[in-house]
Amino acid sequence: MSTEYGKVLDNLALRRSAGRTGICFDNAMAESFFGALKNERVARVTYLTREIARQDITRYIEFWYNRKRLHSAVGYRPPREVHAEYQKLRIIA
Repeated sequence: MSTEYGKVLDNLALRRSAGRTGICFDNAMAESFFGALKNERVARVTYLTREIARQDITRYIEFWYNRKRLHSAVGYRPPREVHAEYQKLRIIA
């Protein structure tokens, strides 16, 4: 599987983001996100169906996590604000 994945990335001229085994820095932001999702939303709700879970988690991400939740890694600002600033700087450059 890993070899096949590597070939696909090579064919698309993409490089892998993961570091060596045991180096966790590449995963820190993703682990932080999934930890927040689990603790702030999923662990507090009982979902009757997968579809209800999908809709609720999507709402959490789009309307709370990305727009309102402050993140220390980006200067205590919400991700959406930081992304908009990044896009603006990219256009200017």
